[in-house]
Amino acid sequence: MRKNKYPYFPENFLWGGAQAASQADGAYRADGKGLNSSDVQPYLKGKSNAEIQRLESQGMTLEEVRKNSKATTNYYPKRFGIDFYHTYKHDLKLLADAGFKTFRTSLDWSRIFPNGDDAKPNESALKHYDEMIDYMLELGIEPIITMNHYETPINITLKYGGWPNKKVIPMFEKFGKTLLDRYGDKVKYWIVVNQINMVQIEPWLSVGVTSDQYDNEEQALYQAMHNQFVGAAWVKQYARSLNNPDIHIGTMVADGTVYPATSKPDDVILAMRQNRMQYFVTDVQFRGAYPQFAKNYFDDNDIKLDITENELDLIKNNPMDFLAISYYYSKMVDSTKNKYQVNDTSANPNLKESDWGWAIDPQGLYNTLSQYWDRYQKPIIIAENGFGAYDKLEDGNKIHDPYRSDYLGAHIEQVGRVIHDGADVIAYCMWGPIDIVSCSSQQMSKRYGIVYVDLDDEGQGSGNRYLKDSYYWYKDVISSNGEEI
Repeated sequence: MRKNKYPYFPENFLWGGAQAASQADGAYRADGKGLNSSDVQPYLKGKSNAEIQRLESQGMTLEEVRKNSKATTNYYPKRFGIDFYHTYKHDLKLLADAGFKTFRTSLDWSRIFPNGDDAKPNESALKHYDEMIDYMLELGIEPIITMNHYETPINITLKYGGWPNKKVIPMFEKFGKTLLDRYGDKVKYWIVVNQINMVQIEPWLSVGVTSDQYDNEEQALYQAMHNQFVGAAWVKQYARSLNNPDIHIGTMVADGTVYPATSKPDDVILAMRQNRMQYFVTDVQFRGAYPQFAKNYFDDNDIKLDITENELDLIKNNPMDFLAISYYYSKMVDSTKNKYQVNDTSANPNLKESDWGWAIDPQGLYNTLSQYWDRYQKPIIIAENGFGAYDKLEDGNKIHDPYRSDYLGAHIEQVGRVIHDGADVIAYCMWGPIDIVSCSSQQMSKRYGIVYVDLDDEGQGSGNRYLKDSYYWYKDVISSNGEEI
């Protein structure tokens, strides 16, 4: 432990962690659950990390989705997760014992509405989440709930073509209404859509679109994003109608802020333009309108969106209450290598990388938090921040992971720094406090947790939980309210 240079966390700061039901819950046959977009991603055995990343970035074909939906021979890790659906009491108690003030997780859409278009919700699923949320509150843990964290029911893709189809909007609105009616008196903070700006990087998980469904894929993806804007605005409008001032509806983005490779004007301008196309998402959801630069981008790339005046009015009149951000790494753009195209970026040679090629850049978190705070002046939740690494279970069930404490500590320091500058950051949720299946690679070996789960990439192991050195470190961070890192 060391003294934090920026120990400016308020007394009521929410220290905690985050996960997704799709990566943790498992129990895919329990209580009438349907398959979702995460449940059909197989583990790519025998592939290198780089190969896995490349193959996953290509998305899935419609035939692969149909085939994988019926397959039982390959291993589909997210169908099993860490069995949090059954172990949540034990696991949440471990987090409470570490001093967690908050915990972010999702309520699986495909468990509550197994097909997405079901007439009525699945009462067994709702009862389960009743009990989970009640137990969190009993432990003194503030729930932060994500409505959709890569859990779009498969039927929505197969029958409707995914989120580009406007018929999906009322299905999601019905889901959101169900959650707010059931849990609105218990849950204060709601993230409507996880990482709503990730449609180009993870089109399958984000909006249920396969790589071969649409001739103009970029247009389909932006239409899907727009439809999610509409769904989020409707959820906010409905939440307001409940007259409960404790309900806060927020949006979430994955940080995509880039640096210019050099001081050359071409690099600086390209970085500025790339960043604006990141901010356009939150511009729409906080400022209530599409900025002109985004409209120009659509025109220049032959993207024609079906947007109605009623939808624009709904978005304008229902801005989000807070911004949730996931941050893991930063990138840069080089005008000699990259184009003005969202997510066309380069690696930064000045930064070290993890085993999965993710650059380690704590000051990048300070940069992005500062940019978003200056732009919107909205409360901010760090919804995800973490370090995936290979951990070794040693004699006595010990896990020594100083690299994780070093990473988290350096990033927490930058959160304190931006609070000192005046930003209203209300929560820090480290990603995956209990080891879960990796979203991007389907691996258990890409571990983020401060609690080790004894399962390997093929689901073999006892499933036992063991406390890592970082567990005790984070417990001390929380007890000192960030003064010690």
